[in-house]
Amino acid sequence: MGQQQLLLVILVTIIVGIATVVAINTFGAAADSATVDAVRQDLATIGASAQGFYMKPAMLGGGGRTFDGSSSDAADGITWGDIAFGGTENTDGNMQNENAIYVMGVPAATDFTVTATAFTSDSTIIAARICPDDIIMGQEGEAATSLAAC
Repeated sequence: MGQQQLLLVILVTIIVGIATVVAINTFGAAADSATVDAVRQDLATIGASAQGFYMKPAMLGGGGRTFDGSSSDAADGITWGDIAFGGTENTDGNMQNENAIYVMGVPAATDFTVTATAFTSDSTIIAARICPDDIIMGQEGEAATSLAAC
């Protein structure tokens, strides 16, 4: 009888250990997935704000229908200061919040890219091309250069 009880205790310990490992892995995957979702939402927010900059006349501090400042009455191109985003600018000139680091590509007249490196276990990279009337987001790990044109 003592050996049966000891065997049962060992078996229960193994089952509880396996369940704990599975729960930890599931929690980690869910946390990474939530972070990627938050990064996609942040990119959509950045895009919407940038589109507002594009549409606003240059004399009111906007882009005058350009992202790079190439129109005759536009000032400089779009910068992080022109985008309403809740992150902080780091020493490299990139934006950062609790979800990711966001890097703005060189703006062209009709589009620019933002690449986000998410704070996940595998540092997921998500790129978005911001157009005057569209935001094209890539799959996780897809480079900004492979995104469709506006």
